[in-house]
Amino acid sequence: MKSKLLPSALAAVALLAALPACADEGPWMVRGRILDMNPKNDNSPLSPVGKVEAEHKAFPEVDFSYFFTKNIAAELILTYPQSHDITLNGSNIGSLKHLPPTLTVQYHFMPDSDVQPYVGAGVNYTRFSDVNILGGKVTTDTDSFGLAAQAGLDYRVAPQWYLNLDAKYVNIETNVNGPGLGLGTITKLKIDPWLLSVGVGYRF
Repeated sequence: MKSKLLPSALAAVALLAALPACADEGPWMVRGRILDMNPKNDNSPLSPVGKVEAEHKAFPEVDFSYFFTKNIAAELILTYPQSHDITLNGSNIGSLKHLPPTLTVQYHFMPDSDVQPYVGAGVNYTRFSDVNILGGKVTTDTDSFGLAAQAGLDYRVAPQWYLNLDAKYVNIETNVNGPGLGLGTITKLKIDPWLLSVGVGYRF
């Protein structure tokens, strides 16, 4: 009888030992990522010889997630204002800054696994500032609102610690205006970037 009880007792102890590790992983997760922003730059020509484009660049970002259930979470993605060179037909014509916080709602497919894939959708708000194009003769609108979609993967490497891979497509666009040239709206700058990132997360 004892020989039959021993494996069951050991299994029960192992299960109880695992529960605190799961309990420690509370509803919050914070991640730090390095993000590669690749603008689609799908905008109409500014002139017969070219179009306005924002540069491709990489920068750090941080995000905060709250898990309402094991499967459902909301994620807020933040960074500091990013400066982008603006080109016309490949030639630099100035720069601007943009601040693009994004909020998504995610579905996590396998929350109890070490490998935790997810998808998400939400909204982006982008604030444009410090616009200096053609010596101030060309400006942009201040705000942009658009949709966002994402897919990603959290991989548990230790209790509460994760590696993260994430891909987002975000709708960001603004009117390009030419008050210094005696013009109204000249074209739309449709940045619409792919955001590819890798980082580390901590669940608490």
